[in-house]
Amino acid sequence: MNTRSLMDKLLQSGQQFLDNQSNGSKSGDNKIGQFLTGAGGGALAGTAVGLLLGNKKARKMGGSVLKYGGVAALGAVAFKAYQSWQQNNQQTASQAIPQTIDRLPAPEAELHSQAILQAMIGAAKADGHINDQERLLIDQQVAQITDDPELQHWIDSELKKPVNPAEIAKLASTQEMAAEMYLASLIMIDEDSFMEKAYLDELARQLKLDGSLKAEIHHAKNNAVA
Repeated sequence: MNTRSLMDKLLQSGQQFLDNQSNGSKSGDNKIGQFLTGAGGGALAGTAVGLLLGNKKARKMGGSVLKYGGVAALGAVAFKAYQSWQQNNQQTASQAIPQTIDRLPAPEAELHSQAILQAMIGAAKADGHINDQERLLIDQQVAQITDDPELQHWIDSELKKPVNPAEIAKLASTQEMAAEMYLASLIMIDEDSFMEKAYLDELARQLKLDGSLKAEIHHAKNNAVA
């Protein structure tokens, strides 16, 4: 089961919609704005990423999510946040080079990928919008991206699970993985939604994220999508 490849394809398929929406625009910089204002939301809503977000969030947040064109990009942002936290907390934080997904060999990267994707799905479900019909549509989109039946079944099983940040947090075996999972969840939620914000706060608590590391992740995420 190649979860990392699926995650790359999920994000890249959405990015292709983003690029297609901007082909007629004279300004390349306008493509992110189109999604943030809703001009590209309809196209994104038809992708697996858009279905996970839900139509409303796809229009509001699609551009920021698709800034992460693959797993390595997400790992690089988590690395930057983690390294900054280390530098600012030299007395309490380990100073070893952070082992984020973009710096790991394939077997370990796959474990990180599974945890990150589970975190993204968990965050996507936090607002309760994924019903049986939405799940079927997501399954259909995933089937277009991968023909691996094991992976398709795994995704469907994750979509069916109840929202449980405590169970998601158990997947984090290192602080770096916890940072990646929190970042992946952060880019999937609408922080203006009370329900989703409460989910994110509980996930951070269950991950035992240091408050200053959490702040660095938010800062790195905001800089990445600026």
